[in-house]
Parts: sequence; C-alpha cells; structure tokens
Amino acid sequence: MKRFLIISWLLSCCFTAFSQGAVFTTTDTAVQQAYRWAAGMVQHYRGNATDPAGPWYEAALPARNAFCMRDVAHQTIGAAICGLDKENRNMLRAFATHIAEKRDWCSYWEINKWALPAPEDYRNDREFWYNLNANFDLLFACWKLYKWTGDKSYIQHPVFTHFFDKTANEYIHRWVLQPDSLFTRPLHPNAPTPFNKQDYFHRCRGLASYVENVPDLKMGVDLIAAIYRGLSSLSAIARLNNDVAKAARYESMARQYREKIDAHWWNSGDQRYYTWYNGAGEFGTGEGEMFLLWFDALKDTARSRQTMAHLLAGRWNVETTSYLPVICYQQGYWQQARGYLLQLSDPTTPRREYPEVSFGVVEGIVRGLMGIEPDAPQRRITTLYRGQAADTATVRGLGVMNTTVTVTHKGKETVFQHSGKQPLRWRAAFAGKHDRILVQGVAMAASYQTDNNGQIISFVDIKVPAGTSWKAAIK
Repeated sequence: MKRFLIISWLLSCCFTAFSQGAVFTTTDTAVQQAYRWAAGMVQHYRGNATDPAGPWYEAALPARNAFCMRDVAHQTIGAAICGLDKENRNMLRAFATHIAEKRDWCSYWEINKWALPAPEDYRNDREFWYNLNANFDLLFACWKLYKWTGDKSYIQHPVFTHFFDKTANEYIHRWVLQPDSLFTRPLHPNAPTPFNKQDYFHRCRGLASYVENVPDLKMGVDLIAAIYRGLSSLSAIARLNNDVAKAARYESMARQYREKIDAHWWNSGDQRYYTWYNGAGEFGTGEGEMFLLWFDALKDTARSRQTMAHLLAGRWNVETTSYLPVICYQQGYWQQARGYLLQLSDPTTPRREYPEVSFGVVEGIVRGLMGIEPDAPQRRITTLYRGQAADTATVRGLGVMNTTVTVTHKGKETVFQHSGKQPLRWRAAFAGKHDRILVQGVAMAASYQTDNNGQIISFVDIKVPAGTSWKAAIK
C-alpha cells in the first residue's frame, strides 16, 4: 500500500508538470493532500487528444468515456487550473455545435470519446434525455472561462454566438420557459408521439430541473436560477461588445426570472426555498437549492443565509457536495468550506472517484481558499486568503488572462507575480477591516466590502507592471 501511494504521488506530480497546470503547496498538510489527490485525478481523467472527439476529459460516469453538459459546465475552471484549456475549448464547442432545431434547440446531453451522442442518453433526435438547465449553464460556463482565461473565442466565436442567440430566444419559446409560463407550461412540451411515460427518453426529454427524482415535475427553481444567470451572462457579453440595447434587453429578461424566485418560491413557514413545482400544482422541497447560490440568484441576504444554513445542515450526494467548497468560501463560511474539501478527498467517502469531485476540490482550493478571481474584462485579478492564519500557501504557474501568475499568502502578507507582457490590476484583499494596506512598504487607503456572512473584506487596487513581483501586507 505504501509503495502504491508513493507511485500515485509521483504520477500526480508528473501529470501536473506535463500539463503545465498550476502547482499548489501549503503548510496545511490535510489540504495539501487533498489537492495532490485531486490534481492527480484530474489528469487521470484527461482523455486522448487523438480520439475522434478531440481533446476531452471525463465528465460523466467514468465507465462511459464521455462528457455531460452539466458536469462539464461545473468542471471547466478546475480543468483550466490544471492546464486542460484545449479540452475545455473543444468540449464546449462540441456542445454548442450540436444545438439543432430538429432537437427543439437542444444539443446532445452527453458526448462520448467517439464524438457520438452517448447511447445511455440518446436513441434518436426525438427520443433522448435532456435537462433544460444545460443550455443556460453552458452559456454561463463560457462567460466564466472568458473571465478566467481572457480567451475571447468563448464569447465571440460564431459557434458560441449562434448557440447563445438560439438559447435566449427559440429555446425559451420552444420549451415554454417565458417568465409568465413557468407554472402553466405543459408537463412534457415537445414530447414524442405517441408518448410513452414509462420510457425515460420520452418523459425526460426536456426535464425542467437538474433534480431528476420528482414525479410529474413541471418546474424546478434551479432551472429558473440557471435561466437568470445565463441571461445575465449574455447581458454582460453584449455590454462588452458595446451593444447597449441587447445588454439592456437581456438584463431586463434576467431580472424577471430572479423576481419570480423571490415572489413565488420562498416558503416563509420553513424559512427556505421550495425547489420544485409539479403537475398537481403543488410545491415541494428536495435537492436543488444549492444552484440558487451557484448561479448567484439570491439578492436577499437573510434568505441566502437561511439557504446556506440549510445546506450546511444537510447530507448531500457527492455531485451536490462537490459544488459546496467554492460556494462556502465565497459566501463567507470558510471553515465549513475546508471541511468539505477534506470530506470530498477522504478515501472513505463513497463515490469520490466521480470526476466532478476532484475538479471541484481543485477549484475550491484555488478560487476558494486562495481567493484567486480573474476578471478579464476589467484586466484585474483578485486575491484573498481564506485559510488558517498560521499557514503559508502558494499557487505557482497558474495560467489566467493570457499570463501566468504566482501567488503566495503568508501570515499577513501576499506576494503577487505575473509574467505577462501587459500590466494588469491586482486587487489585494485581506479579511477584516484595515484602514491602510502596505504595498511595497507604502501605506495605501483601503476600500471595503462585506461578504454574505457579514465579514468585512479590505482591499486595494494596484497596477502591476508586466513581469514584476509585488507585495501587499497588513499590520
């Protein structure tokens, strides 16, 4: 066993080096072990670039040799951290390419390494499995990847812009997803004829949720949140392209969906959101409320805190749990986030080999614990250490925004270095209220923001010249 662990560790290190992905080190030995395992698994799930599908990675049940829309949308940032940029571009483009009117503007839910729709989810263009969240989730993933990498093809390539346009228009209308139709839409719009309810390729052709165990489901709150976030992303893309009218239109559309969530889905008695609405006109609760936070669809702080409290009190499958490290860090629940990282990477955790888990751990550590958040439109990278004060943590060789950065958090200081050819803005953030932040030894007045858990964050924005190293510190 010891020999096996040593070999696994060496393979993990080699894979990281070969992929030119980020290298993470920390004095927190438990988190170090979690990252080492997760980064090694990400490389393990990397497919062969010469397969008919092109560069790809596992994002479905491992035995299928395939990638699924929901899983990919979730795994992309973890993949980018580990150097799987070619895979991300190729897989997202494959999904966008296959949107088609003959499938009622759906793509393929799952594609295998042979570049075919996975037979486990597809029989023909009239009979297949599809969760309607997928188009909006993929749209959001494209926006996130542009912000992370600076690669404008994610928001400007004709394959993607065609996908965006069809999703925001024909797809919404074909599946009766307008804001005022959410409770009145048919249970199975666009169903095959004759309809066989016992055939899941019939009844699940257009599921109105990522939650798949609710009989006669008409609408899931997670789908409404996904539509909101997808349209908000389109508004941001239009604004970036100086299309003011389109940006305003999509922003207005998105706002209508968010308002529906707060107007109709809050259960004041249980102090939580309903998650589904069925054909009998009944609301119910179950899995799915996590997506309200993932898609940042909640603007009422009290309600989002109640949602966090319920999530933290529950026990969830590994798919849901794999989203929680990043969510908890961003919402201000730092200790709980660390707990999820260790739980997901624990060898005794059932189904930890599901690909989403390792990708989620990698993202949870780099985006969450290290607080590294690139924003390509603003030419800005934020750092915020959310770890234990006594520990030191470093990410080296992280490819973001067409540059490579190294970030070290140590005690009350952060060192930021980037090797790009252009200057960028570094937002150096620290937990707590600090009037001044020392930048290269010179005091600068701090600005403040508050996370969802009420914790004050102090920060300064610094213009960092290309190829330089800068230090920010608090007293």
